[in-house]
Amino acid sequence: MSVSTEEESTESSLSRDPRNESSLSRYFEIGRRGSTVAREVRGGIATFFTMAYIVVLNPLILTSVPDSTGNYLAGGDVAMIAAATALVAGVMTILMGVVANYPLGLAAGLGLNAVVTFGVAGLPGMTWADAMGLIVLEGLIILILVLTGFREAVFRAVPAPLKVAISVGIGLFITIVGLVNAGIVRKPAGAPPVELGIGGSLAGWPTLVFVLGLVAIVVMYAKKVQGAILYGIVGATLLAVILESVLDIGGQTNAEGELVNPTGWSLNIPQLPDHVANIPDFGLLGQFSLLGSIERIGIVTVILLVFSLMLADFFDTMGTMVAVGAEGDLLDEEGNPPHTNRILIVDSIAAAAGGAASVSSNTSYIESAAGVGEGARTGLASVVTGLIFLLATFFAPLVSMVPYEAATPALVVVGYLMMRQVKEIDWDELEIAFPAFLTIVLMPFTYSITVGIGAGFLAYVLVKIVRGKAGAVHPLMWLIGVLFLIYFTLEPIRELLGA
Repeated sequence: MSVSTEEESTESSLSRDPRNESSLSRYFEIGRRGSTVAREVRGGIATFFTMAYIVVLNPLILTSVPDSTGNYLAGGDVAMIAAATALVAGVMTILMGVVANYPLGLAAGLGLNAVVTFGVAGLPGMTWADAMGLIVLEGLIILILVLTGFREAVFRAVPAPLKVAISVGIGLFITIVGLVNAGIVRKPAGAPPVELGIGGSLAGWPTLVFVLGLVAIVVMYAKKVQGAILYGIVGATLLAVILESVLDIGGQTNAEGELVNPTGWSLNIPQLPDHVANIPDFGLLGQFSLLGSIERIGIVTVILLVFSLMLADFFDTMGTMVAVGAEGDLLDEEGNPPHTNRILIVDSIAAAAGGAASVSSNTSYIESAAGVGEGARTGLASVVTGLIFLLATFFAPLVSMVPYEAATPALVVVGYLMMRQVKEIDWDELEIAFPAFLTIVLMPFTYSITVGIGAGFLAYVLVKIVRGKAGAVHPLMWLIGVLFLIYFTLEPIRELLGA
């Protein structure tokens, strides 16, 4: 045993004695869980570096397309969105540590932010404020479900393989968003509907930045480098800045939004901002309309959208907290983490807080397992992670220099990570396999996560009926199926009713 290991072991042994514990250690049960303050700090830092990419990616995703009125969130000001993203992540992660005493980081959810951007904000008549109001509603409903215990019924209603399919489908959806935004996949003037790069070939320096960024992240993942995604984004951005300063590549579009340079940069031209650090602008806080969406798209559509958001958020959280607990040997004999209800309550509040701050639903991050791998076992690690997120709000201007080509490799890698769950689906069982298949493929093919979920649920009910197993379908699945059937036929219904 090395000297450092012996010292750490001695420190851990002493910390288990209540007489030797500080008030901080006693509050977070550090000794009782076999940890030390040093391990918690290291774990909290590790979790931040594996999650920090969201401060860059969330603004880029939320400004990918305008809402139905043609407006971008915050006018496309990615620095403002980055500051709010880091603020909410910091506050809610600290709350998770203090209230639930669990080493879990929270931030704007990848996949959920794509739902808002591509599946909600662009609906006819919808604005960003309306879309964020749906997020607040979703968070409040989940909170009620947690407090009443109804979450157990919802959890039982949806078959586990369909939950897996939803996660896998979102992973593929995120991947195609990344490939399209980076210009790797484009829509040509004629057939086919999509093609590789320009004329079926990769072209341009920005494309090279994307490829090298993707290769770098994959190599670091293979080498088990903590923070691989963040390092990949930073490295690709620095390369982009150098290329732009030397070659003066420019952006793809002009001031009027017309395509003038197909091999230019997407979204941002990588140039150093006037200020690396600045007083954060939190002007997005409170920019939501709680019930405005009901008047614009109707109560049925609102219910379906809220349910879709809730489903993705709710089950992802349950899986994440169990996975992190298993990594840290924190689960009881029934597989439950300590203070389960507190964890779910904080996570529910975080979902609503993300909507209230206009940065999309905040949820628990599986990347927290990196901190647990560094030794974190308590909420003190979450407090450390949250404090660093708060510090990051002052460096939000740096986000404005990141082009899509430098950030979107991370989306492809995250898509791969989510895709790995596909092995949990029994592809030989039609009753599960076909609904799961529709869920997975329709999300990227229709550019709509809601469509994928709805098609999968309806197919599940249909196959059960055909096989004479209608009685095996949970009553809530019948209700959900009817709602999605109405959702898919809303226009014919409106025409029939003359609405």
